[in-house]
Amino acid sequence: MRAMSVLVTGGAGFLGSHVVRALVAQGREVVVLDDLSGGLAENVPDGVALVVGDICDAALVTKLFAAHRFEVVFHLAAYAAEGLSHFIRRHNYINNVVGSVTLINEAVRHNVERFVFTSSIAVYGTGELPLRESHVPRPEDPYGIAKLAVELDLAAAFHQFGLPYTIFRPHNLYGPYQSMRDRYRNVVGIFLNQAMAGQPLSIFGDGEQTRAFTYVGDVAPRMAASAWSDAARNVVLNVGGDDTYTIQALARAIVEVTGKNLEVKHLAARNEVTHAHSDHSLLNRVLGEGPNTTLIEGLRQTWDWAKDLGPSVTPPFAAIEIEEGLPPSWK
Repeated sequence: MRAMSVLVTGGAGFLGSHVVRALVAQGREVVVLDDLSGGLAENVPDGVALVVGDICDAALVTKLFAAHRFEVVFHLAAYAAEGLSHFIRRHNYINNVVGSVTLINEAVRHNVERFVFTSSIAVYGTGELPLRESHVPRPEDPYGIAKLAVELDLAAAFHQFGLPYTIFRPHNLYGPYQSMRDRYRNVVGIFLNQAMAGQPLSIFGDGEQTRAFTYVGDVAPRMAASAWSDAARNVVLNVGGDDTYTIQALARAIVEVTGKNLEVKHLAARNEVTHAHSDHSLLNRVLGEGPNTTLIEGLRQTWDWAKDLGPSVTPPFAAIEIEEGLPPSWK
């Protein structure tokens, strides 16, 4: 029996590269489609085909599906800068909605057996904690709106065409292979990059915002296994860490792990959800319980990987659409 053909978009990125490794370990034939805007070619394991291209390129996507007859799609590609999405609305919707629908169209045409989509905790907005899949989503930023739109489109594609799906809502992922060159997203990567450069750790507002940071190795294997789980068919699942920390506490943990004497620099508060963490009981019932790496241990593993890279230069985003209200540190 031949190995099942799987497409992973964003597979050269942070989460994608971990999911690809888990799929390879399962014996799957994997093709990665990535424009390398947020990932690196060297993140793709040996023996996995890498196609450098854009998910919005309908002709390319059609050609790939025709050539490989993918049976499963893992759609992990996104421009996932939640806070910045207010200021790059058109870019956000083109990449995160139009690109997704381009893939869904081909998945329908080729009778894909499962479409696995990484949405985001951003679809909830500010809500009763912990956030549960049963809560009515009320996203507060264009990124969350885009992710919810794709979730709704997948539900519509199932009802109209029978396309099965699994949707994950991850939050605050970190770990080896994450980008250290992005100033707009992933506070762990930003802090570690600042630590390597000996710079103060920059915190928006008072730092009392709370998040549940998620070590990628705890969730990627379960996400990779979900496409072959009957219990995960047509289900939306929160996925992530269970322990919450303030951004101030994260900064202290970074100082402990790196062993560097780092100051904290408080910036003007920005528009963001103040407190966010999810309930994962449904995930555990559907896919079984997984490991729960402590923040300190996860940061140690990430620092061991990152510390020899050296600090990255993080140029500003080149296509800001709205300047009004843009945090000065992002200009």
